[in-house]
Amino acid sequence: MAVCPTDDRHVAVLAFPYGTHAAPLLNLVRRAAAEAPEVTFSFFSTKRSNASVFAGLNEEQLLNIRPYDIEDGLPEGFVPSGNPQDPVAYFVKAMPANYRTAMDEAVEKTGRQITCLVSDAFFWFCAGMAEEMHAKWIPLWTAGPHPLLAHISSQQIREKLGPDGVRENKEIDFLTGFNGLKAGDLPEGLVEMAEDPFSMMLEKMGEALPRATAVAINSFNAVHIPIGQELETKFHMLLNVGPFILTTPQSVTLDEEGCLPWLNSQEDRSVIYISFGSVIMPPPDELTALADALEEGKYPFIWAFRGNPEKQLPDGFLERTKTQGKVVGWAPQMQILKHSAVGVCITHGGWNSILDCIVGGVPMICRPFFGDQSLNTATLEHVWEIGVGLEDNVFTKEETLRVMETVMSSEKGMMMREKVLELKDLAMEAAGPEGDSTKNFCTFADILSGLHHGKSHHQPHGLRGIRHKIAGAFAAAHHKLRRHHHHHHQKH
Repeated sequence: MAVCPTDDRHVAVLAFPYGTHAAPLLNLVRRAAAEAPEVTFSFFSTKRSNASVFAGLNEEQLLNIRPYDIEDGLPEGFVPSGNPQDPVAYFVKAMPANYRTAMDEAVEKTGRQITCLVSDAFFWFCAGMAEEMHAKWIPLWTAGPHPLLAHISSQQIREKLGPDGVRENKEIDFLTGFNGLKAGDLPEGLVEMAEDPFSMMLEKMGEALPRATAVAINSFNAVHIPIGQELETKFHMLLNVGPFILTTPQSVTLDEEGCLPWLNSQEDRSVIYISFGSVIMPPPDELTALADALEEGKYPFIWAFRGNPEKQLPDGFLERTKTQGKVVGWAPQMQILKHSAVGVCITHGGWNSILDCIVGGVPMICRPFFGDQSLNTATLEHVWEIGVGLEDNVFTKEETLRVMETVMSSEKGMMMREKVLELKDLAMEAAGPEGDSTKNFCTFADILSGLHHGKSHHQPHGLRGIRHKIAGAFAAAHHKLRRHHHHHHQKH
């Protein structure tokens, strides 16, 4: 009889507590923990981040996952300056000592040594930590494949583009999957190395990731096959386990402001949905330009607006457009994007939003702000051809009207929709019972449980086969639930 590992397995999960990093990591771990009830999971993040990501989850959903708070590194009496990068810089300086302290506490409380580290990919120091503990390390890259390849190729990028690369906006034709992309599209600090803590962290990350047992990514193989193959050559193992919106448990967002009934009364593909995520607010002049373009173009719209629309949008805009559109504080994004009335999404180009649009089958207009968003925007436009950027990456009234017209009414817009629907089908397939993401998830869960040895991960057998069936059943049930949900909100 095969000997199963004894039950002293302890997975330490190290979350990055800013932006939308901790929640996707917890969702991935929740699915894995449900399949491995005998494994202990300790989840490390700041008090504030833990309070947010664990909110609303009950004991039953977290049987073997326990949160631990780590220090955020902020000095006593810290007063926020309004720059979201400030707390991040303090936090990065506090690493990895703040994690070590909390991990020691978890080992003491559980009586189990740590056997596997699952971390945000940012955490380069986990490479050394895992080796020291004789543990496995699986970093999760929460963004897309193009930025991941860019970060692990930073040396090559600097050599090829040279010191004037960004100024001359040179083509990046030497990286797989980057045709049509330029130096100016790359994340800041990548071509001209920056000295700030965040950029230094990404630099070290690029060097450390190839040492990982496996690199997990919130994406799917077929999103761009050549770039997937390229990444596979860089790592011991690459595990596409997304899109998370399909492959991991999601919290239900209520439609308290009646977006879905309102969409039911709109014509197919006529509505513009606008959301800049949970962190970003465009500057005042751009908000005005976007509002003016919506009003002049007379497009029906739903605007998920996180601030104070009365104060931040032009005088009288809400009153004048109250039958044309809806400005809401919170919107059930995925259900909106799946609704047949939606024709385009205006977004900041964050990876989670892009995956939501792909799964919803909706083309995009992107106004990027920082990090990977410019690269994502350029990729949508030039590689996948499922969206457009704006001239100079800013909203002016004329430019906004022009891109709305392109996506909503032109031949090019029709092509974008066809291409995004093709990607949607591939995403659904990947997350389905026999899909790549489902198989990769089994491999991910097996590594955590100590059941996986070696590189090949496509043939389920023995216990693996049973687990594969369970995961397939999970995916099938998930699909059924989503379809029912989708059907329920569609116009008949």
